Amino acid sequence: MLTMNYTYRIYPNAVQQAELLEWMETCRGVYNYALRELKDWIASRKCSVDRCSLEKEYIIPADEPFPSYHRQQNNLPKAKKQFPHLGKVHSQVLQTTIRRLHDTWEAFVKRGHGFPRFKKFGQFKSFVFPQFKNNPINGFTINLPKIGEVPIDLHRPIPNGFKVKQVRVLSRIRGTQWYVVVTIESDISVPDVPVHGRAIGIDLGLERFLTASDRSFQERPKFFKSMQRQLKLLQRRAARKQKGSQNWEKAQVEVARMHHRIANRRRDFHLKTAHQLCDQAQTIFAEDLNVKGLTRGMLRKDCVDAAFGQFLSLTEWVCWKRGVYFAKVNPNGTSQTCPSCFATASKGLEVREHHCPECGYRTHRDHAAAEMVLDRGLENVVTQGLWGTETACQVGLSGVDDLDKWRGAGIPNREVGKPAL
Repeated sequence: MLTMNYTYRIYPNAVQQAELLEWMETCRGVYNYALRELKDWIASRKCSVDRCSLEKEYIIPADEPFPSYHRQQNNLPKAKKQFPHLGKVHSQVLQTTIRRLHDTWEAFVKRGHGFPRFKKFGQFKSFVFPQFKNNPINGFTINLPKIGEVPIDLHRPIPNGFKVKQVRVLSRIRGTQWYVVVTIESDISVPDVPVHGRAIGIDLGLERFLTASDRSFQERPKFFKSMQRQLKLLQRRAARKQKGSQNWEKAQVEVARMHHRIANRRRDFHLKTAHQLCDQAQTIFAEDLNVKGLTRGMLRKDCVDAAFGQFLSLTEWVCWKRGVYFAKVNPNGTSQTCPSCFATASKGLEVREHHCPECGYRTHRDHAAAEMVLDRGLENVVTQGLWGTETACQVGLSGVDDLDKWRGAGIPNREVGKPAL
């Protein structure tokens, strides 16, 4: 079973936009009400067995069951009788809203942090139509239940053999732009991409966005910093408007549009860079970076602007789509190890050149790290036995034969040196 998401922009008219915004607020109210029930039930079980709080206590019967997804979903028909405005929203949209809350709750129980929060006005920006009997896309319109026909920019058609499974409606730039994420599904199965062809390792950084083991590199565009002056001006204008007025809302839309433009430019750069890497090689190794840790240091603004996590995710997707093998390796010590003799070559962050005191190998610091990433990736491939899964028409990887010799002779990698490229 193969499932993919295609994103399209839609252009609802004024009446449809007002109805979509009203649905968003209704879903937000249902989400918050269900969360309130959940929190009240949990708070009622926090009281000690032998005493209660002197200030306040939640009075819920001891035999009251946990407000699970199915229980809250079954209470929706009763709620529609008490609150008639809920009937304007498609019933399955409200059910998926409850499902969304309990998915967040289950994720919180699993990881131990990240308790679900109440959604403020404007924070609920999407809802889902979970199923369709027929294909809702007809030519250049999409038929949304209870909304009607909405013009859609179908910049790429739905592939043959795929059917529409669900549609998520997204609100962007404070409700001025609308998108749909169409989930398509097919019964075909796509095998995992085997290791084949030319292999490269890549190192991500702030001086250079990307450096490959073949000495190619990509400079880092400063998307946020280059437009920070314009953004600061728009934010200053918005701050001087009376909050809640029409001019204030217009100013907030301009700020949101600027953020949207920055994000689009960054995503476009990431996708084009990923395609360039796929043109260079058929096997790509990258560092498994701690993205959250990078966003908490002294260089957090630059790291967030570079968005390494988004780039790695998009690269993995592009590699899968184009039949390129992609894998991540341990990033620890890649810049502190010589890729030629595997000796430790400690250096501070300000040192941009790698010079090994053991073998005298000199190169750029990021290039040495990329070579080390490639060596670790090739070693992992041989260790996991993935190299035996290639087909007869595939080309051998550079350096794999040397790694096989190391394994067969029982000689540690550090004593042999760098595999010939």
